Amino acid sequence: MLAQTSMGFGGVALAALMNEAAADHAGHGVHHPAKAKNVIFLYMDGGPSQIDTFDPKPLLTKMDGREPGDLFRVEPTQFNNNGKVLGSPWKFKQHGESGIPVSSLFPHVAGCVDELAVVRSMVSEFSEHTFANYFLHTGSGLQGRPSMGAWVNYGLGSECNNLPGFVVLNGGLIPPGGLDCFGNGFLPATYQGSVFQPHGTAVANIKSPEPDIGRQRAHLDLISKLDSEAMRHGLRHDAVESAIANYELAFQMQAAVPDLMSIKDEPEHIRKLYGLDAKYKPTQIYAAECLIARRLIERGVRFIELTCPQVGGDRWDQHSNLKAGHENNARAVDQPIAGLLKDLRQRGLLDETLVVWAGEFGRTPFAQGANGRDHNPFGFSIWMAGGGIRPGITYGATDEFGYKAVENRTEIHDLHATMLHLMGVDHTRSTFRFGGRDMRLTDVKGHVMDAVIQA
Repeated sequence: MLAQTSMGFGGVALAALMNEAAADHAGHGVHHPAKAKNVIFLYMDGGPSQIDTFDPKPLLTKMDGREPGDLFRVEPTQFNNNGKVLGSPWKFKQHGESGIPVSSLFPHVAGCVDELAVVRSMVSEFSEHTFANYFLHTGSGLQGRPSMGAWVNYGLGSECNNLPGFVVLNGGLIPPGGLDCFGNGFLPATYQGSVFQPHGTAVANIKSPEPDIGRQRAHLDLISKLDSEAMRHGLRHDAVESAIANYELAFQMQAAVPDLMSIKDEPEHIRKLYGLDAKYKPTQIYAAECLIARRLIERGVRFIELTCPQVGGDRWDQHSNLKAGHENNARAVDQPIAGLLKDLRQRGLLDETLVVWAGEFGRTPFAQGANGRDHNPFGFSIWMAGGGIRPGITYGATDEFGYKAVENRTEIHDLHATMLHLMGVDHTRSTFRFGGRDMRLTDVKGHVMDAVIQA
């Protein structure tokens, strides 16, 4: 009897939907009262320049054209093609009651600045895209570790029973490092990120191949029965269990995904708020991502990541043509992000939704060549909003050139620890036994940034 009643996800699928099973089999649940129920991670692929976005440095303008080595110690760079000190091409202006300065790259986000906690002292351990992407997403610079979205769903489960708990909305740019940035690593495969397109049917083969839904249900029941027989003989394997669970989830998604993707049914003023009517195609794409992210939140999806759209040049990785490249990327995401924040606020969802804006590193205060910036992991900016975050503040600081963090130095592990804390999870206790040790997202590091959390 015990053998027959412990048949894993394959057996559970007969009695409950996959995501309900995931919730029932979460690693631990909350450790303390949560301030946030969901996460929307706005991933700025390539590394936006902190000194051109949220960390103004007037001294750069004053020293524009000087030799950087005459002013500060220059660390080795990715491409070793260092030029002169490069002042920001954009003007900064204080906005909102908080007076936080934002560059002219983000006129729409600037209007939401009183919602933001801008962290100006982030650092990374890696200056190359692939390793830095793994580090940002998984807490390790090595391939194959679980993504933060997988960790969140492993610990807490999902509140949605007909959509994945971890969804990646692919605007067109899968980051260097590939799908392993969203993988489950050594966690059960049911926790990996599911990649959706922000248009059309979102995922391939969403329509049932069977003319009669009863026949499809019978097929799934047969698969589950065969799986159960295997379990009875001790042939339990995560890959098999996860496949069965995913079959069940896919069955439910056939009805849920078309409804999710019906953004044409949104009121016209909401569509305009996000920028779906923009003349710039990348803005339209990112607007659809942001609007779908809100609809996913409403349906209980736990963790959503948005990747950037193609803008005809490069991601936020301007080794040359900084002005044109950053302006194109900012134009694509600025209005949609502001629309998302405003829409979440007016629906009463922002207080329970943690929104995080981040790239994998920043950029140098001196030029690469004549008019670009190289990678800079020594000090860069991110921001967070909603979900228990203190609004309208800045935290940490870089030096007078915006090069290195000098106040409240904040590591990626600290960001992860803070995100988990806001979700009600103690990062030191959210572990999974693998390879002879208890593994966790923050490894053996990480401190919660108490100063950015509402009391």
